[in-house]
Amino acid sequence: MIWLYRSLYPLVLPVLLPGILLRMRRRGGYRHRFGDRFGLLPSRRGSHPAPCVWVQAVSVGEVLAIEPLLRELARERPDLEWWVSTTTSTGFALARERLADLARIGYFPLDWWPCSALAWSRLRPSLVLLAEGEVWPEHLQQARRRGVPCVLLNGRLSDRSFRRYQRAGRWASFSWSWLSAVLAVSDRDARRIRRLAGPEVPVRTTGNLKFDVDLPGPLRPPARRTARADLGLLAAGGEEPLVLLGSSTWPGEEELLVRVVRAFLADRPAQPLRLVLVPRHAERAADLRAELAGSGLPLSVRSEDGPCRAGAVVYLADTTGELRHFTALADLVFIGKSLPPHRGGQTPIEGAAAGRALVSGPDLSNFRTPSRGLEAAGGLRRAASAEEAEAILLTLLRDGDARATLGERSRAWYESNHGACERMAEALQAYLPAPAAARAKALPALQG
Repeated sequence: MIWLYRSLYPLVLPVLLPGILLRMRRRGGYRHRFGDRFGLLPSRRGSHPAPCVWVQAVSVGEVLAIEPLLRELARERPDLEWWVSTTTSTGFALARERLADLARIGYFPLDWWPCSALAWSRLRPSLVLLAEGEVWPEHLQQARRRGVPCVLLNGRLSDRSFRRYQRAGRWASFSWSWLSAVLAVSDRDARRIRRLAGPEVPVRTTGNLKFDVDLPGPLRPPARRTARADLGLLAAGGEEPLVLLGSSTWPGEEELLVRVVRAFLADRPAQPLRLVLVPRHAERAADLRAELAGSGLPLSVRSEDGPCRAGAVVYLADTTGELRHFTALADLVFIGKSLPPHRGGQTPIEGAAAGRALVSGPDLSNFRTPSRGLEAAGGLRRAASAEEAEAILLTLLRDGDARATLGERSRAWYESNHGACERMAEALQAYLPAPAAARAKALPALQG
């Protein structure tokens, strides 16, 4: 099958390349290290370089998820060299900020034979770790040809991805069989991956690394007040407002949240309220500003104003990397990409870590296991429709006790789900390159 993939990829690449380049330009940051995309990674050729472990993390979420595991492994195995690649510029920036003390950072090359082969010849890894769904055929074929093990960490398959693989049949799933092992986030994901990878690939449920990320917990009232004041979120006279957060919102969801705010203020005009909107894609900021300007609610834009302007009701946080901070300051969080026509949802885990009251639309299929667990634990209210979401949000804005109960239950659920990092580190011991002492001992036997 790989020959067919290699034959088709050069034909499809010219069609895809304009869209890829346009997306790069919109999101920025790709000019730096652009050669990485074509396999021009820094060469590790030398007399006796340390064994290299190549870790591919797509973007911000994956970088944050793997950090505790990499730190644990690097602490145990200081003799290894770690290389972390990302797909997005935001992921690259975060990896350089968080992991530069223990790993070299670069971009993942195009999954086309010339680019992938060049990258492999320069890095010469002894082990490859892939985060979540990064199953690239050429990348895996390069590992297979060289006899290098590839392990998928935090393995999961959303409903949509699984249906696509099933429809495509053997063509789409052939590369899964080239994995050496899969460490899955849940039993459900493990069953799905077994169906694609076949019985030869060991699949083990180890839990979700995202529960072991060092996420900020609930803030004490004095610290929360200070942080809100720094962001200009306090009302006139220093009164603390209710803060409703739209977390990683998609088109149409901001409009719903504006309707909720207007309905609440019509009923309780004396109650201070702030709507903080953090869109999933910051490049939508210009369109959102135009949309919000017509809402009739005073607007402040973070990239222009810095802290929220006095008197503003809506605060558009059109910057990157600050969602966690805003989550910790919110009273109520709506999880984006969960209302039709959008599907899949954004992660509810950060909101649960902060002990926030969480509300979503009907579809959180990208995070099925955590969202079901949260809902069963009473830490998440899932609405069946946009109308029901509005009603739930309004009810919770009016009921502080109900918000507090939701927040306490979401935090309790989060605390009960730690431990994936330790289980994955244990499972990976069988795949890590042998320690230097063991390699030196084995050398005479190999030479003889």
